[in-house]
Amino acid sequence: MTEVIVLNGGSSSGKSGIVRCLQAVLPDPWLALGTDTLVEAMPASMKASDAGIEFALDGEVSVGPEFRTLEAAWIEGIAAMARSGARVIVDEVFLGGAASQQRWQKALRDLRVLWVGVRCDSAVAAGREVARGDRVTGMAASQAEVVHRGVAYDLEVDTTHAESMECAQVIAAHVR
Repeated sequence: MTEVIVLNGGSSSGKSGIVRCLQAVLPDPWLALGTDTLVEAMPASMKASDAGIEFALDGEVSVGPEFRTLEAAWIEGIAAMARSGARVIVDEVFLGGAASQQRWQKALRDLRVLWVGVRCDSAVAAGREVARGDRVTGMAASQAEVVHRGVAYDLEVDTTHAESMECAQVIAAHVR
């Protein structure tokens, strides 16, 4: 049985909506955890530090060594929850493309994982970003393709024209 679903996509690509729909359509309870939760859990001082995470005015995101240390612990913690019997949906943004996926693969090595790419046309994602109002303008466009570079998926969905529920149903059909 699938123990972890990892959704990877750029900002405003529709991952969070898909996660909520997956929780509604999957027969068992699934925890939803994501990179936004990790960032929110960090002290404010790390959100404006080159050692932590920085959001540039153009939407670029850079992370430093303190962020990577906490991220590694976060990833291992999620893997431990899955090993303890919790089913987990991870809402991620692989800023480092394949290197980001490799960090997760190492932690999840003995678990059954469904790797899902969530794509969205950068112009559509940028429009969602503006409508949300809680993101740095430019983040969606800068992340739309880079997060997928070198990443291997079991399945990909595209939210450019598909609704979250439709994508969730496609994903749910691949959960064993």
